[in-house]
Amino acid sequence: MGRIPLRTWRRLVIVIFGALFAAIVYRWISLERLQRMAPTELPATPTPEPTPTRPPLITGKLDTGKLFNGITLHATVETLPGADATTERTQPDSYVLDLRLQARVPSPNKTIEELAKVSPSLPKLLPDLASMLPADPVSPLYAQLYDSKVRMLRENLARLDLLPSRHNFFDCQTVLQIQHPQTHRKALLFQADMDVDADGSDADRMPAGTGAPANFKPSTSYRWPKKTSAPNPYLAATEEKLKRAEDEYGLATTAPTRKRDLRNTIAELRAEVGTLKKYSFLIGATDPFIVVPGAFTHSADPVKPGDYALVVFGDSIYPAIVGDVGPNDKAGEASLRIAKQINALSTPYNRPVSDLKVTYIIFPGTADKPFSPPDLEKLQARCEALVKDIGGASVPLHHWENIILPSPTPSPTPTPLPSPSGTASPLPITPGATSALPSPTFAFPVTSPVPTAQPSRTHVPTSPPVAARSPSKKRKP
Repeated sequence: MGRIPLRTWRRLVIVIFGALFAAIVYRWISLERLQRMAPTELPATPTPEPTPTRPPLITGKLDTGKLFNGITLHATVETLPGADATTERTQPDSYVLDLRLQARVPSPNKTIEELAKVSPSLPKLLPDLASMLPADPVSPLYAQLYDSKVRMLRENLARLDLLPSRHNFFDCQTVLQIQHPQTHRKALLFQADMDVDADGSDADRMPAGTGAPANFKPSTSYRWPKKTSAPNPYLAATEEKLKRAEDEYGLATTAPTRKRDLRNTIAELRAEVGTLKKYSFLIGATDPFIVVPGAFTHSADPVKPGDYALVVFGDSIYPAIVGDVGPNDKAGEASLRIAKQINALSTPYNRPVSDLKVTYIIFPGTADKPFSPPDLEKLQARCEALVKDIGGASVPLHHWENIILPSPTPSPTPTPLPSPSGTASPLPITPGATSALPSPTFAFPVTSPVPTAQPSRTHVPTSPPVAARSPSKKRKP
């Protein structure tokens, strides 16, 4: 074998080193490309905790035990031997739910001691109350009230979601017929809790509405003919509802069953529109009134809207009138004005008193006719006189302040006086010459514009000088 020349070895070594260098460079370039093409890792965003939500609404799938509000539920499943499945599937009595609701009808309080258990201050506030209780003072209205409640249970037993709660079923402690032995003044006393009535509207006294909570009605049973042409603040919305109902009724695609419901709705809305155009009503947020069950208006001594009443809670007595009539199966309700006086946290959705600690005393047949806008001073005087008829009270009655200020009257423009020289020079306006009218403030925001008083100018002759007229007097709120 021949000997390889040294020059050949040098070339071979150079080729090998060149190949290694090329491989190293290629590898380095490849790594650089991979780093540039790789996506940038973003820091992981922490997942926030879910916000607590309200309980889900009742749908097709529900837990029967959670359906009831304060109703004790006992559930059992019983099985019996039967025929084959094909036969049992066709038998109505093979798969049955027997629903039975047991409700105890409470006994009414009768004596002054029992009344004092609910309202300890009552005998002290009305010293002659004990002498006004006959041997059997319970009014038949108490039985009628709970008969109405039981009737509602029977009618809605198949609709478990419509059953009243335990709280609403036991909402009245007693209903008593009382009469003073000397003055023979009759009264109806009942003890209950206090729900809130925010209904009512009156454009004559308050052009802007006070809001429309759930189940709001712009009218009350106590009403009187309108005094001005100001439109009811809820009239436009009611007319819009009427128009939508009439438009839907006129569609050819509306189902017959839906048209039947729309006919009733249209009739009700038309009647409501006519009522809102013709009458003014009490305002729950500003007027002190109570609500009575409908059955109370059909007794031997019926309670009617406009009758004067007293609301006793704690150590206070509040004058009021019967302003609205509610369902036959519900007792204990007063206007938002009374509710907020008793408990400042009261709202249309938050009752001021949940326990049966409120005493309502109504004087049947005392309503003044014809009905008119509420006069709080007259209410005070009439209730004080009625309290004297039942022996008087140990504390003065609460005095209601009018929180609706009258609309300001614009200042009349004075007629300029003639000048002997045929020219008139107005005097400069003094800082005190403007009449600052009271702005209509109220416990609720009123969107009506506040009129601005115009400065009064007085034109006088150039010679001799005449003193400027005094500005018009402010109208007291």
